[in-house]
Amino acid sequence: MEAKERRDADATERQPNAGSTERRADVASTGLPHVDATERQPDAGATEQQAEVASTGLPCVGAMEQPGTAGRAPRVPSLRAVGPLLRACHPGPTVVVSLLVGGLAVAAGQSGARSLLAVTAVLAGQLSIGWSNDAIDAARDAAVGRRTKVVVAGAVSAGSVRAAAIVCLTLCLPLSFAYGWLAGAVHLLGVAAGWAYNLGLKATVLSWLPYAVGFASLPAFVALGLPGQPWPGSWIVAAAALLGVGAHLANVLPDIAADLATGVHGWPQRLGALRSGLLLPVPLVAATVLLAFGRPGPVGTAGALAVVASVAVAIGGAMLGRAMPRAPFGGAVVVAGVDVAMLLGGGVVVG
Repeated sequence: MEAKERRDADATERQPNAGSTERRADVASTGLPHVDATERQPDAGATEQQAEVASTGLPCVGAMEQPGTAGRAPRVPSLRAVGPLLRACHPGPTVVVSLLVGGLAVAAGQSGARSLLAVTAVLAGQLSIGWSNDAIDAARDAAVGRRTKVVVAGAVSAGSVRAAAIVCLTLCLPLSFAYGWLAGAVHLLGVAAGWAYNLGLKATVLSWLPYAVGFASLPAFVALGLPGQPWPGSWIVAAAALLGVGAHLANVLPDIAADLATGVHGWPQRLGALRSGLLLPVPLVAATVLLAFGRPGPVGTAGALAVVASVAVAIGGAMLGRAMPRAPFGGAVVVAGVDVAMLLGGGVVVG
């Protein structure tokens, strides 16, 4: 009897545990050590962090403090996006327009501090327009593969660009009114025109209008911030509006094919690349004529020479257009430079 009990006990010790058998089966079939399901189950927070790293390429900073980071300042991954964010603001036009306003203010006799205030207000407005353009057009740019756009390239998110645009628009309000209530209202009208262009007016036959309004508002903004709030000369406002129309044609010309592919049918797109290129210098030459002949008094030698030179450059660019497609654009840049020089040289003349 005792021998039988000992044999039963030995059999019980040799009987494998069910879980042990499964683990051995796992090892045999996969060649890897078995890990219990509870050990393999990832932490929910860790999964979210891994997803964030995969989608953004930046380390995730969790809501809870990580081990060994007590007392340290939190890392700011968004600092890595500062460079791409600046490239998304259309830095060329933004800087040129801001400096033009500063030059007009100095030429009008405005003080250094108030000239700086005018430049800052315009800079904030231009930044908001540039960033809103890239944020609103992100899906369209991606559809045509514009990898030169930092949002499409993934260097910065559309949300970050949109947030930057809203912040700058918010700052633009007090900065504009600090220069003067009437001047601020005129400037904000120009900024609103830029936003209207981005929000849909660019795809209509009136796509030139926001550029005309935006550029026309600049000399008016400068003049109305002077003591006594004088109005600028009407010829200067009209010349600035024509300069804006030329800027619109120059800005759209390289992207006409891509715009048409995504359903943007603004004025230049309806004209086509060839006619837009030939038309480009016309409003700029008209601006030169206004700046030369619109001022009170006799036309100076410099003004007459500027008109002759502008007409010659525009005609030359148009004639070379078929053999050299970039020639009309190059001529327009030269004429625009003449117009800007005349604006700065004459200042904001009060009419």
